[in-house]
Amino acid sequence: MTDSAMTQLFVFEPEARRIELLVRILYWIAIGIVGWVYGVIALLCLIVQWFYILIMGRRSQGLSDFAKGYLEYMVHRMPYLYLMTERRPAVFPDKVGVFEEMEKSGGE
Repeated sequence: MTDSAMTQLFVFEPEARRIELLVRILYWIAIGIVGWVYGVIALLCLIVQWFYILIMGRRSQGLSDFAKGYLEYMVHRMPYLYLMTERRPAVFPDKVGVFEEMEKSGGE
C-alpha cells in the first residue's frame, strides 16, 4: 500500500448549493466525453488482453494497468456524478487507488 491518505468516497453530505447543480451539468458532459473515450480504449485493451492470455498464457501488466485506471477513474467520479458530494473531481484522469474494506458481520 502507499503512504497516501485514504478518504471514504461515498459519504452523505447534507449541504448542497443550487449553483453547483447547474455547474454539475457541464461537468457531467465533460466527464462523460472523457469517460466514454477512456472506456472505448479500455474495452480495446481488454479484447487485446483476452487474446494475449489465450496465446501467451499470462496477463500483460500494461493492459491490466490501463483497464484498472479506467475503473479507478469512474469510481473516483461517481460520488459527484450521483449527487452525493459537491467536491468536484478532475475531468481528466488523476492518480487514484481504489481499495476494498470488508466489514465483519456480528456472527463471525
